[in-house]
Amino acid sequence: MASSKNPQRTAEHKPRLAIFSAIAAAWVFVLLTLGAFTTTIGAGMAFPDWPLSNGSVNPDGWLTDVAMFAEHSHRLSGTTMGLLAIGLAIWLHRTESRRWLRSLGWAGLVIVIIQGLIGGQRVKLDAMAVPGFDMTLGQMLRVPHGVLAQLYVCILIAIAISCSKSWIERAAPVSARVKKTAVLCVALLIVQLTIAAFMRHNNAGLAIPSFPLSTANGDLLPPHWDYRVSLQFAHRVMALVLAIAIPTLVVFVRRDPASSLAMRAASSTLLSFLFLQIFLGAYVVWSYRRHDITTAHVIVGALTLATTFWLAWSAHRDALEKPIAAA
Repeated sequence: MASSKNPQRTAEHKPRLAIFSAIAAAWVFVLLTLGAFTTTIGAGMAFPDWPLSNGSVNPDGWLTDVAMFAEHSHRLSGTTMGLLAIGLAIWLHRTESRRWLRSLGWAGLVIVIIQGLIGGQRVKLDAMAVPGFDMTLGQMLRVPHGVLAQLYVCILIAIAISCSKSWIERAAPVSARVKKTAVLCVALLIVQLTIAAFMRHNNAGLAIPSFPLSTANGDLLPPHWDYRVSLQFAHRVMALVLAIAIPTLVVFVRRDPASSLAMRAASSTLLSFLFLQIFLGAYVVWSYRRHDITTAHVIVGALTLATTFWLAWSAHRDALEKPIAAA
């Protein structure tokens, strides 16, 4: 018989597992930051070999040379992420009763392995030309590397939430419109970040050199079109769509009486991220891709996705969980 104190408990809360999953979710942003900075300064080929760096795990000069520091620290943080992913997958497999959560742990580990392989092949295939394209095969691999990173963020957020005490103790179900709008916003953000990955790795960040309009003369549309201009313009259009969709989600969350205090706080944070991201995007153009601003734009984009996904995953809690009797 279910406990009257907690009649809809779904699983046993494991504090150490919850802390470990939260650490893994936090560490992925360290990895993303270093990866974004490496790409921004063009340091992806600071070392021509992989998995070692100049044949060493501690290459000479990497602490004093910015390019070497960016790339090698990215590799070290990736290795740390791999160890965290292995530990999390095994821990979930050995202790977690929820099959779907165990599957998430293994899915995250698979993505980390794929990411490591893509990162290595990006280095090894850097000189391999692809007929009809400006980028080499190794350079092309930067795009799926960036997209998979965002999906991995979502998996880690899902695991961390699902291990938390608040998730297990359950909040009241939210409305269908919150659920649907949150999923829509996540989908739009993934599309936007995918466009951004293509734009970033095709050096299209300044393909339209003015903002908010497309020319210094105030034209809405660019005077000429090519692949890079199309990517940049699509990125701006998606930003406008998100500038409508995300505030709509925030309003729905805050008006829903079943929304928890945490969901309301997350929605306010999400709105702040949206405004900051728009400002940073504009500043990237105005500053001609200043490195710190460009890196910050990438990270805030990932934080925006993570927060939106947190809301969507939390909203669907009752669809994922099946209550069990508590002793």
